[in-house]
Amino acid sequence: MLLAHPALERSRVIRRLAETAAATPGVTLHDLYEAYPSLAIDVRREQGLLLGHDVFVFLHPLYWYSTPAILKEWQDLVLEHGWAYGSHGHQLDGKVTCNVLSTGGPAQAYRPGGSNRYTLRQLLAPWDQTAHLCRMRYLAPFAVHGALGLETEADLAPHQAQLRGLLEALRDDRLDLELAARAESMTPLEPLLKASGAAT
Repeated sequence: MLLAHPALERSRVIRRLAETAAATPGVTLHDLYEAYPSLAIDVRREQGLLLGHDVFVFLHPLYWYSTPAILKEWQDLVLEHGWAYGSHGHQLDGKVTCNVLSTGGPAQAYRPGGSNRYTLRQLLAPWDQTAHLCRMRYLAPFAVHGALGLETEADLAPHQAQLRGLLEALRDDRLDLELAARAESMTPLEPLLKASGAAT
């Protein structure tokens, strides 16, 4: 999981989700701002980390309908032509990716006719297309909406449990990737899980 929050110590939601990810067996949490405070990204290191994982998740707040700056810098540098895409760029073929994010506004703000006019899926279309270009499978976003109103442990606990369930399902091949790729959102998670005993 690639974590991007420029002020993690002040975060209520993303910090808690990061703690949940770090405590989930089989999950690697990689804090990009901690690793690269000057944004001087080590491209070969990052590419090596990608090669060592079949699934990578981007954990971040939604900033101006996009991501914190370091994720754009990461994309620009790490996903090189001839490595991640292009006729000779096949290093990421078949890998699975998605965004786990928080929004300040409520879920109903992210729909046609809502105050933000577009769904999260639409706003994240560049991530979807990037995954497509790199021959990866892009899943629907996992979103925690209304972050400004989530203040207590009790407020956050259900979201942490859902994220833990998602990460475990990805780890254990219990997520129906076809459904998750077509869905508008991965919250709630339960409808996207494989039926018990289904062949993998």
